[in-house]
Amino acid sequence: MADLQALLNQIQNKIGNTYIQSSEITLGELTLELQSQDLLEVCRLLRDEPSLHFEILIDVCGVDYLNYGVSEWTTNDATRTTFSRGVEENVSEIKWDKPRFAVVYHLLSITHNHRVRLKTFAFGEPPVVPSVIDIWNSANWYEREAFDLYGILFEGHPDLRRILTDYGFIGHPFRKDFPLIGNVEMRYSASKQRVIYEPVSIEPRTLVPKTIRNDHRYLEEEN
Repeated sequence: MADLQALLNQIQNKIGNTYIQSSEITLGELTLELQSQDLLEVCRLLRDEPSLHFEILIDVCGVDYLNYGVSEWTTNDATRTTFSRGVEENVSEIKWDKPRFAVVYHLLSITHNHRVRLKTFAFGEPPVVPSVIDIWNSANWYEREAFDLYGILFEGHPDLRRILTDYGFIGHPFRKDFPLIGNVEMRYSASKQRVIYEPVSIEPRTLVPKTIRNDHRYLEEEN
């Protein structure tokens, strides 16, 4: 923890507090929140400053904060009291006043053996942030993945195409409002002798907390 605080102080001294909206040290990780318009300048400073030298981009991932902090079920109590769908929902909510989508960057300095996480929020629909591919070429596939799964656009990316989903796929499957069962299913048609797509045939259902019954299977053995 002391090392992470020293790293935070060093970053603040080199790039200035004006670029850092907030900082947090949690679970052995240092996270800096930036505005999207400052992202490229801060990333270049983190890479090029000799005392920091974050020469490697390990990962880029999207985050969807839709319904963040909303809990529809009191799962702890439900588990202990043989929960059933007949029980009234208990909705609690944490106020969220930031954009729905964010992008998280994980940086590594081999030279100095330290790591930092950057987070910036993407505004608009579709959400847009600058591409860091000119700073770290490894961002190429990472940004394409975040675009494919979350629909986040990376301005300046030279070849922003889907990378994981199928040709002609509609929607972004990691968005929280994307149906868990999907929109279409595929199968081989013997009559057409090719793979075809059809509307999904699985009946939607609501996932609920597990039920632990009070019977011999769950009783602790007595010594």
